[in-house]
Amino acid sequence: MNATQEILRVWRRFDDFPMETLTKAWLHANGDSLNLRTVERMREDRKKYGTSGNCFDLALWLLDELRGEGISCYPVGDKLGTYDAHAAVIARGNEGERYLCDLGDQWIQPILLDPGAKGYTEAPLSGFFPGARIAVSSDGYKANIRYMRPGGKESRAEFDLEPVDEAEFKEAAAYSQSLLSLPLVEKRLLIDNGSRIVHWEYENGASQISSDRGLFHESEPMGDETWAARISRRSGIDKGIVQTALDIYAAEGLL
Repeated sequence: MNATQEILRVWRRFDDFPMETLTKAWLHANGDSLNLRTVERMREDRKKYGTSGNCFDLALWLLDELRGEGISCYPVGDKLGTYDAHAAVIARGNEGERYLCDLGDQWIQPILLDPGAKGYTEAPLSGFFPGARIAVSSDGYKANIRYMRPGGKESRAEFDLEPVDEAEFKEAAAYSQSLLSLPLVEKRLLIDNGSRIVHWEYENGASQISSDRGLFHESEPMGDETWAARISRRSGIDKGIVQTALDIYAAEGLL
């Protein structure tokens, strides 16, 4: 089920990238709420401020990086043009097999979705999603994924494997940029000297860590620590950018 080395080399460039909606709020504060960032602008913002972006930003950036290495790929999405939209990327391997590359949900690595391809399995697997085993079921047109977490909790997601028209995809990305939803930051973290990967998440005034040992809620900031300081420390985003974004969300009644 593992992706090709060529795909993985590109994927690993994003290992330290959070998925976050704080950049969106920061852009709103700067009057850029209707302007979809170019990938070059995303690179510049990350270099200066440690930002990355939401699932659309990350998908567009990943597409650019994959194509720069000559890897065939295309965007996919769910509920595009709505408040609940999600975006990801399909990359093709050496034999044309398709791998789901979902930076928006902070997958550890891409996963094979083509039934009949060498290595495809529908058995539960570890090492692909932080804090959960996953199982894929695909007919080649749609893929269903089960997320099996400690304690027996399960959730599911469905992906349409057909390419989304890229003009439509960018239009959906611009629409998502124009919306201010709840503040959200997700980040894969290495712990235990790099031997384990967990999923850290901040959402709407609370943070938690999901791992293979269960879900752990973090206490609220105490003493000199603020939410901006904790989010900055966990995500690598400039503290001033984080605070500006949180102020925007608070002013909109979303925090």
